[in-house]
Amino acid sequence: MTKHNSMYTLRIRSKQIAFMAVKLAIVFGAGFFIYQKLIHNDTLDFDYFLQLLNDNNAITITNISILIVFSLLNWSLESLKWKVLVNEIKVISYLEAFKQSLSSLTTSIITPNRIGEYGAKAIHYPKIYRKKILGLNLVGNLAQLSATIIFGIIGLLYVTNTYDIPLFYYKAIRFGVLGIVFMYFFFIYSSRKKHTIKGYSFSKLSRFFKNLQGQTIMITGCLSAFKYIVFAHQFYFLIWLFSIDVSYLEAMAFITSMYLLVSVIPTIFVLDVIVKGSVAVWLFSFVGANEFVVIAITTIMWLFNFAFPATIGSYFVLNFKLNQE
Repeated sequence: MTKHNSMYTLRIRSKQIAFMAVKLAIVFGAGFFIYQKLIHNDTLDFDYFLQLLNDNNAITITNISILIVFSLLNWSLESLKWKVLVNEIKVISYLEAFKQSLSSLTTSIITPNRIGEYGAKAIHYPKIYRKKILGLNLVGNLAQLSATIIFGIIGLLYVTNTYDIPLFYYKAIRFGVLGIVFMYFFFIYSSRKKHTIKGYSFSKLSRFFKNLQGQTIMITGCLSAFKYIVFAHQFYFLIWLFSIDVSYLEAMAFITSMYLLVSVIPTIFVLDVIVKGSVAVWLFSFVGANEFVVIAITTIMWLFNFAFPATIGSYFVLNFKLNQE
């Protein structure tokens, strides 16, 4: 009996050590990724980046405070959205939703298209809830993507009607929009059939959506739209800070177009991060914006909305205890 207890204790300790090793790997991996992105980035001269910040008097208490407020509001809305969604199966506090959102960001930042976010959120819950958590996370991401598409199409219509878009890019944009429409109708059609992806049928996914409370869907959509507006205006604040000569209407059209292209086109063509950054440079070239200034702005956005929150999320990852239920 004593030997059995000793073996059981050894297995428990082995699992704890292995789980701690995984958590440390996630934290160090995220830290290394952030370091590489900032210091060893082929598209970003770090010394020139710092000089640009100094020349534009960007590093001031006021400017940093404003950027922090934008980022806090951004992640506060994301956490509130997650709390609303999870309330479908279990009531959690706002603080718990905030911890789960940031820890999942830390985990997902090193995975392609942030796919690790799904698993990172699911392991916070008992096994009986995990499939539903995956579905709820999908709902939240689709709501955010919907906001990106709606605002982005409006912005793209303005840009394509106002500026002389080269034929190649115009065709690429049109193909991308047609791809979105095709995928939407394909999903509607498949939800009525018994098609499956890795064992999960579209019909079951459709039923999952239909079983959600209408109030949950409405609040999630509103929070996604509000978060998008906050994110876009943080970008606009940086445009103003770096003195890019563009009107508010034009700036918002370029910003919304950019987010549509970098969020939707990669899901179709699997573009890498360098191509994503080039989209912003290409769009803002229509108003004569300096290429490096645009790269600097996108880098600052990434720092305040992904790198810094992921760093905070590292603390939650290290203190996370696996739900064994």
